[in-house]
Amino acid sequence: MVIHKEKERSLFHSLLVDFVLFLPDVVAAILANSIIMLADVLKCATELISTFLAWIAIRKISRGSKAYYDYGFGKLENLTGIIVAGIMFICFAIVAISAILRIRTPESVHAGGAGLGIVLMFFGMCANTTLWVKNYRVAKKEHSPIMESQWRLFRAKAIADTVVFISLVLSLSLSKYPWSHYIDPFGSFIIAGFLLFSIYSVISDSVYDLLDKTLEESIQLIIINKLVAFFDEYKEIHGIRSRRSGNNIFIEIFLEFDGERKMADVQRVISEMKASMEGTIKGSFVTIVPTTQRVSA
Repeated sequence: MVIHKEKERSLFHSLLVDFVLFLPDVVAAILANSIIMLADVLKCATELISTFLAWIAIRKISRGSKAYYDYGFGKLENLTGIIVAGIMFICFAIVAISAILRIRTPESVHAGGAGLGIVLMFFGMCANTTLWVKNYRVAKKEHSPIMESQWRLFRAKAIADTVVFISLVLSLSLSKYPWSHYIDPFGSFIIAGFLLFSIYSVISDSVYDLLDKTLEESIQLIIINKLVAFFDEYKEIHGIRSRRSGNNIFIEIFLEFDGERKMADVQRVISEMKASMEGTIKGSFVTIVPTTQRVSA
């Protein structure tokens, strides 16, 4: 439960920073006549929504009655990660289309609004880099699709702000050259490319868990090695099921034991196998079921 509170606190700080920086960005974009700043405003609006959704999901999880995720909470977290990726795709489309339109009809940026934008982008770079590092550290403490999507989102925001900052500085300092009008849309294409990469990363993590695909090979090998270690304690393996849910791994193993053994002895073996696997596989919950029939996967 402590780690969920830390996630919630980290996301709330992210939400506050997004909201505080959003309104001045809108004013600067209008004054600057900059397509890259307009794209940044629209991007920030969708990011504000995605961070709010992520915060709501983590609040539901951290307020749950159990100290760990069940399947439903894990699915909620994975779905939120996919929603964030969808919102990031909207950002990508907005930035790419805006850049194409500006290339077709190039215009210069206005000095007053661009100057304000440079100041805001500098603060944005600092704030988003701080949140990128903070969310990354929280995400690496345990697997979490929401926090994975959030640190990647703030990485994209930090780099996007850097690109906008450099674009505005170059547009103003080189404004006497006609080709400087193309700096604005060129910077937008860089943002679009980075967003596309971030979308792929978030989708890869969230969809993998949501579809309950087979566990990675390293975990499969641990399960097999543990079963080999207890080979003499059971007669047959009748099935293994596994699924991820949020940051947890649920493993069900169906074993047949000698019918002449006392239940107390069987339970001792089950407890030892369970403790051994859960101690090795981080975030795992192992259930060993005695059975005499084959179980479908």
